[in-house]
This record gives sequence, structure tokens and C-alpha cells, in this order.
Amino acid sequence: MNLYFRFIWLFIWRIGHCKRIGFLGTSRIDYRVLPLDCDINLHLTNSRYPAFMDLARTYLIAEMGLMKAFLKNRWLPIVNAAEFTYIRDIKPFEKFTINTKIVGWDEKYFYIEHRMHTERGLHCIAHVRGVFMCRGKQVPIETLIAAAGFTGDVPEMPAEVVKWKQFLQLKKQRNI
Repeated sequence: MNLYFRFIWLFIWRIGHCKRIGFLGTSRIDYRVLPLDCDINLHLTNSRYPAFMDLARTYLIAEMGLMKAFLKNRWLPIVNAAEFTYIRDIKPFEKFTINTKIVGWDEKYFYIEHRMHTERGLHCIAHVRGVFMCRGKQVPIETLIAAAGFTGDVPEMPAEVVKWKQFLQLKKQRNI
């Protein structure tokens, strides 16, 4: 993560004042593109998108009410895979919003969707697959779901995430 000041601000101010959402709710956080976030093309550089999404996932955990459990149990989020679709650029000083939500899980991974948009429309859709680790071992999915107090059914994953999972499995099989 290369947005240290924004990360510190997130912990000092924003997490303490965030609203609560359900486990399958959508988290929303706003940022503004600063000059150091831009590349030579004078727009938000591609490497900043995943960094901002790191912050958005941290905020999602806080809004779900899981931050204390994460800190107490020393659970660490680890991204296993990510895919990005860039639609249009975000200009310097432009305000943008990241909507983040869990779209599903399987026996090992959580699948999270990010949507970045401005007043001009949608700019990026990304899907992230991740696990949570503690002392070198994976935290069981059931443990995390129980900590969130979620008792509902596993949501049906979007078709594009199902296809992406199949693609990741194929890559793994072909490169063993």
C-alpha cells in the first residue's frame, strides 16, 4: 500500500465515524485525485487503483463492524487474485467514489467487487479474490462469517465472477 497518509487518516478519523452496513451491504468511500496520484498522461495512474481499493476494503471491514475482531485476532487480509476493467480515466483533482461489496465466497476465498465512479460515470470495475490469514494459517470462512453475525445464505455470484474463477483454475492447472 503506497497511500500511507490516506491510510492513517482512514484509521484516525474515518473508521471511528463510519456507518454500519450489513455483511452483504455496499460500502462507499470518497477520495480525490491528487497530483501525485497521476502519471505522465495526467490522469489517475493504473497502479493507484488497487491501492485505493486496499483502503476501500479496509473501510468495508470497519463498516461491517469487524475491525475490532480483525485487530484483536490479528487477521490479515491477503489478495490472491484481482482483475480490472478500466472504462475511462479519472482526471486530476476529480472526486471519485469506490463502492465495495462482497459478492460471494466458496470453501476458501471471498470475492469482492469494486466500482469506481465520478459524476461523469463508471470508470473501473474490479474483482478481488482473497483470504484472511492468522499466524501463517488461513482463517476459516465460517469463522469470519460468524464474527460478522451473518446467518443468511451464500449469495449467488455474478456470472463474470464464476467465469473468472474458472479462468483462474485453468491457469493454475496449465502451469503446475
